[in-house]
Amino acid sequence: MKYTDYMENVNVRYGDGYVNVRVPPDNLKNIITPNAANPAGSANDEIERAINDPIGCGPLDTAAGSNALILVDDITRLTPAGDILPRILDRLNAVGIDDNNIAALVALGTHRPMTRDEMIIKYGSGVYNRIRIINHDFKDPCLYDMGTTENGTPVSVNRLLLEHDVVVGVGSVVPHHIPGFSGGAKIVQPGVCGEETTAGTHLLSIRSRRSMLGILENPVRREMELIADKANVKYVFNAVHDSRGRLIKGFFGDIRLAFRAAAAYSKRVYGVKIRGKTDIVLAGSYPCDLEFWQAHKTLYACEAAVKEGGTMIIVTPCPEGVSATHGDIIDYANQRPEDIDAQIKNGVITDKVAGALALAWAKIREYADVYLVTGGIGEETVKQLGFSYFDTPGEALTAAFSRHGSGAGVTVIPAAGDICPYTEDGA
Repeated sequence: MKYTDYMENVNVRYGDGYVNVRVPPDNLKNIITPNAANPAGSANDEIERAINDPIGCGPLDTAAGSNALILVDDITRLTPAGDILPRILDRLNAVGIDDNNIAALVALGTHRPMTRDEMIIKYGSGVYNRIRIINHDFKDPCLYDMGTTENGTPVSVNRLLLEHDVVVGVGSVVPHHIPGFSGGAKIVQPGVCGEETTAGTHLLSIRSRRSMLGILENPVRREMELIADKANVKYVFNAVHDSRGRLIKGFFGDIRLAFRAAAAYSKRVYGVKIRGKTDIVLAGSYPCDLEFWQAHKTLYACEAAVKEGGTMIIVTPCPEGVSATHGDIIDYANQRPEDIDAQIKNGVITDKVAGALALAWAKIREYADVYLVTGGIGEETVKQLGFSYFDTPGEALTAAFSRHGSGAGVTVIPAAGDICPYTEDGA
């Protein structure tokens, strides 16, 4: 029987649209989507409620200082920052900090800088025209050296953190393969830290296990919180949003306690129980679509749903290619994990952040085959990443059935960038 004879139609997110995938009905075992959760009736009311009900700290209205800095995530995240920032600015104004003494620092981590147009889309023209918005530069030679954590991670942070009396982090909480969940102290590390700091936490995660996805308490989270302590960041507004970026619930307060409350809620939305792993998992990368540096997050949701030795099919647009800031990763990404790690340790791989992700991808390839369907990365480059290239999801599925047999089970994850599948026994 040919793949084109199959009749079950499933839509997979692809950028702003969808691609239709046809799967044999008897083979389709799981379609994984977030659990039902209604967005707040009024985002503004929910934001005000969260700010008025701080978790583990005093009200923002009592913050003391003459200036303030807001750390905020970038265009690669769905955080409804355009709704949140005006409410926080108003509260800072109420304690005597006027807009001229407030700045927003885009917590880029090691991502490329945001453009003016992207800032207006993300934060709103009102905020853009109201305060200074500055892109963090992870390679800035003037980052402040804060020594090391007790675990030996070198800590360098953007100097703006030291130049402002009040610092508030703003971000969202979804499952994440490095620290378990985004949010909380992640807005500081990797958000506004230097390259060596970020390499330290990423390598700690990836050398520990293939993925920390959905694991709340772990050594990476603890390390990030130690770094946030050094940077003296205490306040955070963490949002749980739906798959369209609409606010469901807000959590404001202490960088540890408010985050944990948000993570528990996020797990109820994005932690999805499945009936068992399958030989084949096909997934769209949304909302992590910009480049493969974002889209690779799909691998870890797929890993949680695919049998060992199975096949992952990643459908992703990647309009900006592999990575705007870590392009050299293609030079070594297709090597074995032990070879990549040895080159990180002996200094052959100098970009240790990229080395860490190359190591993660190599460990995934040892667990399962990876097929890539993408309009933004050419076939030769896909091979350099260590993956197999296909023009369409149908061709990739045909190849996967040839590998696993016509009876192979299939799981589809229409938007895998922000989701955490799990089985009843956690296997």
